[in-house]
Amino acid sequence: MTIVVIIALIIVAVSMLGFLYRAIKGPSVADRVVALDALGISLMAIIALFSILLNTTHYIGIIMLLAILSFLGTASFAKFMDRGEIIEYDRHNH
Repeated sequence: MTIVVIIALIIVAVSMLGFLYRAIKGPSVADRVVALDALGISLMAIIALFSILLNTTHYIGIIMLLAILSFLGTASFAKFMDRGEIIEYDRHNH
């Protein structure tokens, strides 16, 4: 079981290198946003695999926190790409 987890860790780490390349070199902003989201998911996978390797459940809270932050970051980038701003102000009433 340990060897399978170590192989999975190596595969996820190699895929993170590909995501990092796409986040830096991506041809468009949308590709960069998707690569950053994939990096967040891969980071959660690595933490989960380490949790399995160490036979502990203490890292589940960290995984949940990263999931929330990754979702908020992806949603913010998507809104910025759609409208050009993240926080909208009501300019008609001020």
